[in-house]
Amino acid sequence: MRSIKIFGFAALFGAAALASTAFINVKLLNKVNLESKGFAVVELFTSEGCSSCPPADELVAKIEKESKDKPVYILAFHVDYWNRLGWKDQFSSADFSKRQHDYARYLNLQGVYTPQIVVNGKTEFVGSQEGTLRNAIRTGLQKAATARVDLNVSAIDQKQASLKYTVEGIDKNTVLQVAILEKAATSKVAAGENSGRTLSHVQIVRKLQQVVLSTNNGTAGIILPHGFDAKKWEIVGFLQNKITGAVTGAGRAAFSNEAMASAAQGNRF
Repeated sequence: MRSIKIFGFAALFGAAALASTAFINVKLLNKVNLESKGFAVVELFTSEGCSSCPPADELVAKIEKESKDKPVYILAFHVDYWNRLGWKDQFSSADFSKRQHDYARYLNLQGVYTPQIVVNGKTEFVGSQEGTLRNAIRTGLQKAATARVDLNVSAIDQKQASLKYTVEGIDKNTVLQVAILEKAATSKVAAGENSGRTLSHVQIVRKLQQVVLSTNNGTAGIILPHGFDAKKWEIVGFLQNKITGAVTGAGRAAFSNEAMASAAQGNRF
């Protein structure tokens, strides 16, 4: 686990703790309903510039492979504060660093570090701790879900998707977080602490957009990141309390084969 000095003593403490418009149908996978036992949203804060992060990246890749048929949602946020040390992580964003700092506030931490994992917005620990992660996921799956989110993408073009949503079990402090994920990618790192290594990543968050919920159903325009490819990307939506950070429900939208065929046909015109 690695941290940057500018984040203070607590970071050191943490380290020591070791393309044309096409209308498509989207199939919702692993949606959580109120009768289900539970779910686990696993947020990894990582960086290609941190030598302690590859084991955590490998761990969440293993968990992702094992959890294909379970309501386990991996989201890898690449922070940007390591970029100044010799290697710019192509997946990093200041927005993701801010999100990590928000968790420090939610969880009463003194600072941030990498790799860090947060499960369901409530539990945090060093991202390479496999036993701790498995226990946190098990706990999340065994606890009954208190909210539900259903997602459907009705239209998409090169820049934006129209996302229809239906939610249950929310209150005035609940927002819908929509993560646009690249399922897998690799990088050849040429500088910094991981210089010379080829790093593999899964479930890379390329954009996170917050949707304010004024009703239990609606449509939101979701801005798509540069390079979006429906064959290789997906959407995870999760409900989060903006006061406490707790995540209360989640769902995944994946593009079906039929939708891809429709989109390809539309691109010919």
